[in-house]
Amino acid sequence: MSVRSLIDKGKRAVGPVISVLLFTVAAWVLYHELKGVRLHQILQAINGITGARVLGAVGVTALSYGIMSCYDVLALRYVHHALPYRKIGLASFVGYTLSNNVGLSMIAGASVRYRLYSAWGLSTEEITKVVVFCSLSLWLGFFFLGGTVFTAFPPVFPTSVHVPLGSVRVLGAVMLAVVLGYFLVIRLRKTPVTIKEWEFEPPSLPLTVFQIAVALLDWLLAAAVLYLLLSAFEPIPFSRFMEFYLMAQLLGLASQVPGGLGVFETVMVLLLSSFHPAQQVFAALLVYRLIYYWMPLIVAVVLLGGHEYAEHQALFRRFGILLGKWVSPILPMALGIAVTLGGMILLFSGATPAIEYRMQLLKPVLPLSLIELSHFIGSLVGMGLILLGRGIQRRLDAAWVLTLLLLAVGIVASLMKGLDFEEASILALIVLAMLPVRGQFYRKASLFSERLSGGWIAAILVAVGASVWLGLFSYRHVAYRHDLWWRFSFNGDAPRFLRASVGVTVTALLFAVARLLRAAPPRGFRTAEGLPEGIEEIVLHSPYAAANLAFLQDKRFLFDEGKTAFIMYGVFGRSWVAMGDPVGPETAWPELIWEFKRLANRFGAKAVFYEVAHRNLHYYLDVGLTLLKLGEEARVPLTEFSLEGSRRKALRYIHRKLEQQGCGFQILTEKDVLSEMAVLQEISDAWLLEKNTREKRFSLGNFNPSFIRRFPVAVVRHEERIVAFATIWKSAEKRELTVDLMRYRPEALPGIMDYLFIEMMLWGREQGYRWFSLGMAPLAGVESRSNAPLWHKIGGLVTIFGDHFYNFRGLRQYKHKFAPVWRPKYLACPGGFALPRILTDVVSLTSGGIKGVLMK
Repeated sequence: MSVRSLIDKGKRAVGPVISVLLFTVAAWVLYHELKGVRLHQILQAINGITGARVLGAVGVTALSYGIMSCYDVLALRYVHHALPYRKIGLASFVGYTLSNNVGLSMIAGASVRYRLYSAWGLSTEEITKVVVFCSLSLWLGFFFLGGTVFTAFPPVFPTSVHVPLGSVRVLGAVMLAVVLGYFLVIRLRKTPVTIKEWEFEPPSLPLTVFQIAVALLDWLLAAAVLYLLLSAFEPIPFSRFMEFYLMAQLLGLASQVPGGLGVFETVMVLLLSSFHPAQQVFAALLVYRLIYYWMPLIVAVVLLGGHEYAEHQALFRRFGILLGKWVSPILPMALGIAVTLGGMILLFSGATPAIEYRMQLLKPVLPLSLIELSHFIGSLVGMGLILLGRGIQRRLDAAWVLTLLLLAVGIVASLMKGLDFEEASILALIVLAMLPVRGQFYRKASLFSERLSGGWIAAILVAVGASVWLGLFSYRHVAYRHDLWWRFSFNGDAPRFLRASVGVTVTALLFAVARLLRAAPPRGFRTAEGLPEGIEEIVLHSPYAAANLAFLQDKRFLFDEGKTAFIMYGVFGRSWVAMGDPVGPETAWPELIWEFKRLANRFGAKAVFYEVAHRNLHYYLDVGLTLLKLGEEARVPLTEFSLEGSRRKALRYIHRKLEQQGCGFQILTEKDVLSEMAVLQEISDAWLLEKNTREKRFSLGNFNPSFIRRFPVAVVRHEERIVAFATIWKSAEKRELTVDLMRYRPEALPGIMDYLFIEMMLWGREQGYRWFSLGMAPLAGVESRSNAPLWHKIGGLVTIFGDHFYNFRGLRQYKHKFAPVWRPKYLACPGGFALPRILTDVVSLTSGGIKGVLMK
């Protein structure tokens, strides 16, 4: 592994490591702050929060999430793209619900917005601007509110918290200065702000005012939910509460712990210690976490599942065969988080005492051994669900089956270990959300082959650590002795927690060991002696003629597990560029695409797919890639091709004229190609010299005798002398022919290539082939209108000014005279700020390096 890869891995690990450390410190501080508090005191405090206050908190939470949708409303107005509010509301609610629970890394719900908004017609540039606008609005509101509070009403910290008052005022002044600086930029700057390759026009002053107003209302409502719950005990001035709330939120967001879990609670307990007993503050925080964070997440998952199910039904009624191809890719991510949350609920339940009167109801019905077993199994199921959450997010079919099985076991265990109807209901809701979307989980990969990101590992450690902390806190009054491990009784909650904790820890360790001992993942490779075994057989059975690019021997190969399909790719810079769609049975494609992306990410590279067909775009959307239109492929239907009729008058004239001048057509067999190789080489060299160009590679063949001899070669003879040739690629099932190298002598008759194409198409029709591909016209169909996406504008400029390097418009016009069917081709790759570098790598790879880009 290279030093750069190690450095990149180290950088990626810094955030998760800091998150785990901060959570550990916060848990330790909170444990000591609650040293005089028993669990039953917290439960009594929770019971002290009246139902009216809980309903009020739920109502304010609903209003808060409704206000959050205004971020997206304003952002779409900023990018001048209108959408119905029902779509905006769905994207906003799901995005903010997930980001609130996952943490700072997804604070604007960027991935959710991309998945939904791209399906609703927004370009990558527009979605990027929406994400930036929403993130900026959120922080502007926080900085304005926090700056005002910290400067004018600095919080008076308890004596146990040693924070100089002056430093808080300085922090507030800095926050206000940031907001003021933003207003100055909006007011004075008339030109767009450029961040790398992206341009952001400053919003209008009224839009900016609305930005901050919405953000202020959002933060005030979020705080009002907790204030309403905390006021059940003894009200404190709202202004003083806001000081503490904003400080806790700032530290929670900065920690990057998912949802600020633990950090936010610890700071609030510390800061409110002068006003409320710790058990009351902690009770209010637990209810707040449930109402403001977890309940909306469950609603979002169920809502999204219902939305997708309804969408599928509509697709089935309208299109039938297209059912399931254009479903939203964010559902597995939402379900993955929900499954992880379900596992955390089971872990937390196993770490806390059962409700006494419910245990008394179970006592005459179930034997003690079954209750003990249910408690232990429930905790193991919780750990299993947390580990399966990543597999659900990655669409593994085995993860879907195992998750449903564990959820069912968890429901039964929850009821048998203490009649926990609440957690059983939550697990049942997750089951209902997963059942209608079985088709989303199609990957056959092993659960141990999926890479766990640093953030996911940190989330697992935080979840397990939180459950252990909760258990230690719940039973801190219990004297821990050796015989406690083997004590079994209906009231033996502490022994049950100890045994369950060991089981959870062992399960996590076994999972880690299984991952460490798993077989090394397959790598792409090539050999000096020839092609990898199996390549030729797969290509010969492929219905796509472009599969013959595998014979160039300039690519690496990644096979599926059964070696029935492969991806051919090249590496340039930090991009792994796959040439076209996978080759082989389409059933193997989804897992191959996922595996290719996973391997590229493992080595710190970007997975890119070059010239993929429009009918396969859903595979690349599923793995989270951005789509850019490269151009259009010209395909002539051979069953309809002839030289008859007025439409073919020009072609008929050229064909007849060249025949009268003594030209003839011939298909060279392999033996004939060998005997004429020197002549073909002479023509190729003369053509390259006359065109002042060099051999391309990767996406096009080049003149290599060992490569040329594999294919039929069409030649035109003038007075028995070969003056032009083209190599022909065939596909299985006589589906299509395509032409690769096309070269002719500088002194050849005008129209010689037209004659060659006409004869190849007539020959292909006689042989029974259905299509003849003329190749792609780069940037064809990429329009540069004022409201077009940024990539289309760039493409339009290249089309206009790039004819020195490549005759874009002339190439499309030339191919158009054969009356082809135009089919779009796309580049699938990561979007955002990485895009310019990826495009440079792709062009360099296909042109033979940077030098090839600058030469014809």
